[in-house]
Amino acid sequence: MIKKILTAFLLLPTLLCAQINTERVMTIARNALYFEDYVLSIQYFNQVINAKPYLYEPYFFRGLAKINLDDFQGAEADCDAAIQRNPFVVGAYQIRGLARIRQNNYEGAIEDYRMALKYDPENIVLWHNLSLCHMQKEDYEAAKDDLGKLLNIAPRYTRAYLMRGEVSLKQNDTIQALNDFEKAIDMDRYDPDGWSARAIVRLQQGKYADAEGDLNQAIHLSAKNAGNYINRALARFHQKNLRGAMSDYDLALDIDPNNFLGHYNRGLLRAQVGDDNRAIEDFNFVLQIEPDNMMATFNRGLLRAQTGDYRGAIADYSKVIDEYPNFMAGYYHRAEARKKVGDRKGAEQDEFKIMKMQIDKRNGATADNKDASGNKDVADNTQDGDDGSTTRKKSDKNMENYRKIVIADDSEADQKYKSDYRGRVQDRNVTIKMEPMYALTYYEKSSEVKRIVHFHKYIEELNHEKIFPKPLRITNMEAPLTEEQVRFHFALVDSHTSDIVANDKDAKKRFLRGLDFYLVQDFTSSIDDFTQAILLDDKFFPAYFMRALVRCKQLEYKKAEAGLTEGVPGASVDSKKQPEVTALDYDIVKNDLDHVIQLAPDFVYAYYNRANVLSMLKDYRGALEDYNKAIELNKDFAEAYFNRGLTHIFLGNNKLGITDLSKAGELGIVSAYNIIKRFTDTRE
Repeated sequence: MIKKILTAFLLLPTLLCAQINTERVMTIARNALYFEDYVLSIQYFNQVINAKPYLYEPYFFRGLAKINLDDFQGAEADCDAAIQRNPFVVGAYQIRGLARIRQNNYEGAIEDYRMALKYDPENIVLWHNLSLCHMQKEDYEAAKDDLGKLLNIAPRYTRAYLMRGEVSLKQNDTIQALNDFEKAIDMDRYDPDGWSARAIVRLQQGKYADAEGDLNQAIHLSAKNAGNYINRALARFHQKNLRGAMSDYDLALDIDPNNFLGHYNRGLLRAQVGDDNRAIEDFNFVLQIEPDNMMATFNRGLLRAQTGDYRGAIADYSKVIDEYPNFMAGYYHRAEARKKVGDRKGAEQDEFKIMKMQIDKRNGATADNKDASGNKDVADNTQDGDDGSTTRKKSDKNMENYRKIVIADDSEADQKYKSDYRGRVQDRNVTIKMEPMYALTYYEKSSEVKRIVHFHKYIEELNHEKIFPKPLRITNMEAPLTEEQVRFHFALVDSHTSDIVANDKDAKKRFLRGLDFYLVQDFTSSIDDFTQAILLDDKFFPAYFMRALVRCKQLEYKKAEAGLTEGVPGASVDSKKQPEVTALDYDIVKNDLDHVIQLAPDFVYAYYNRANVLSMLKDYRGALEDYNKAIELNKDFAEAYFNRGLTHIFLGNNKLGITDLSKAGELGIVSAYNIIKRFTDTRE
């Protein structure tokens, strides 16, 4: 009945009525959620909850939206509500478990994952996260047991081998760890984590050349991981390649400018090669992060003395001596610096202290080795303290080790796996997918790399007419709406509806409201308005272009819904069978783009979007023709090069593909370089 009334009032939106069609609003809300418009989706779920508070679905999906906005407490509360209404929803336990992990409630998360596994015992994501929870709690036997079960279910799941190898390292079982890391590499040579994990073992074994080789592979596959450069610098340092090590620290600090190990160790190496002033800069940075780091303070003091800043050096030495009053080297170097500034009395006092410490040492006298605060847990600084190694752990406070290269503590080294909790099992280091389709919209994500403003003369003319509330943009980097923008476009829907009632023959008014419906993820109403715009003016190509885009997004959403059982959270939530997406559905999209090209043959984005549709239909040769045309019209069309490169690779033409991907990277699509590495032969 409501739909008939709405039709009579020219599609007055159901959401503005006192009574709502909850099924339709749920569909719109899940559209918004799928396309990562989380703030908007929450507003829709709120409306469904207000209308039908007994349903579990809106609570579950609102929780999923909240966890993506880092509202972990809110996500947990929503999952509680969903489970109260339906205790058999696997996804609700899974998302609540993730929310609890983010709040450091690992026991609660383990309870949730175990409950979920009762209903879905072969869910890889659940086993993965359960294992990581046990690792976080240092229950390594339970973690190994879980990982064994996971590998029985998914014997080619490489992450499980990497995690089990990490557990073995914690149990000091280097042989088993190495076996697991090698299995992971054999199964997926393009995963950089396997190479970097094996490199850690080889570093521990003292096989520095082999470790460097593994890290070369890891860096080749993932050049933006600062940790790999830090570790390769360590391997090179042990092989006496100081320049190579410093180069790696430079690269690590380019990626992570605040990396403690990078600055501290580069400072040591710069000091060794005589680059004293820049070494001081590194230790200055370390001391900004950790003002009480005595080893950095002492090293800076040595460098200040080396560069003639004796008063600065004395200040640093004094700070260290105040903290470690039995540190003999501190007195020796302070005495030397005091002589340089003419402080004979101070130098004599330091020399007397040294002599007394030496006599006590010969006589076997011991002193309580306390720091300035009276704590006894510092190293015995009256002894040499040198264990023969050239490295120390970051937590090592023995001042005699001030010249040693620093390595991460065990608790820091394995944070990568502890933070690798999963929402989707298909999340990987490098996801190979086409660049998305272009749209006409008001909002665009900002990019540090790509700064191109896309232009077409007709769209510019429309903007000059001042009919749009904001300038219309051509982009494939659509930004999700803020809460304020959501309210703005709901209000515009009302305003445009009034205009349409006053004049129902204006195609552009229909198009304007269609854009608003599109932005608030109401695809059905959006398509209806674009269709009406086309019926009123069949030469208005933006309506064809946007109708094609919205229909394509509908198909993408339908396919995702149909594939929920493949590991996406909430797989068991929707019991309704989604209609199958067929080639005919994409042909309808393609027909709209055909019309755009007929009406505006210079509108390059139509060729690009049609090429994407042809790729979805696996018509790669047809897609190549359209990408070729798009590049012919715009020689700097980065996305067209990127997608054409992938298309060549799909057809087995790797050389042509890599050439196009290289051009795409040059034009600002940095992910192209990772893909180039994956399709460039790598060897041990």
